[in-house]
Amino acid sequence: MAKIDARDRLILALDVPSAAEAAQLMSRAGEGVRFVKIGLELYTAAGCDVVRLARASGKRVFLDLKFLDIEETVRRATVRVAEMGVEFLTVHANRKALRAAVEGRGERPLKLLAVTVLTNFDAHDLRDMGVQWSVADLVAARAKLAAEVGCDGVIASGEEPAVIRKTAADQFLIVTPGIRPAGAGTDDHARVSTPAHAIKAGADYLVVGRPIRDAADPQAAVEAIVTEMQAAFDARQ
Repeated sequence: MAKIDARDRLILALDVPSAAEAAQLMSRAGEGVRFVKIGLELYTAAGCDVVRLARASGKRVFLDLKFLDIEETVRRATVRVAEMGVEFLTVHANRKALRAAVEGRGERPLKLLAVTVLTNFDAHDLRDMGVQWSVADLVAARAKLAAEVGCDGVIASGEEPAVIRKTAADQFLIVTPGIRPAGAGTDDHARVSTPAHAIKAGADYLVVGRPIRDAADPQAAVEAIVTEMQAAFDARQ
């Protein structure tokens, strides 16, 4: 098995309100960041232009828009995303939405990631939604669905990779947000994890936002996280 380079597996969340601030954050984070996530806030402010900006800066792009709509809308929107050269796209784990995204992606290299359970949800939130399953059971069921319909992986917290890995193929990707270095706060996440814990559990990529964005020295924060990630990947291999 080829050695995993942790720098390829860290995804910086560009959770800022403008393209100018996204460019500044990428610059401050340094060359240690190769992959960035563009979410709803930034995409609403800057649209396709910020995707082009990130790609022109040499970054791989994860577009985190969590599609969920009627099939025709999801299908057509996924075509547009694939044409932008984006590498990852999120879709909520609804069977019809996932199938439509797979159809829209076609043979293009875009990887589709199903959103299982948002990391700010816990069992109480699920009950409020009328869902009686545990978080772990619901994540596992949605991961199974995603694999069945042809998705490439899932978004899941650091608590769930071990459950997913019991049934998922090795090539099925697990991307984990809500990553916090040891001792850091949880912010609005209900289920957080350290880089080492998430990777040991089976995560393939880690999404990190505030611990880098809000650091006094973002580049130093990146290097510390990459060092922890690399040690965890080496131990896992």
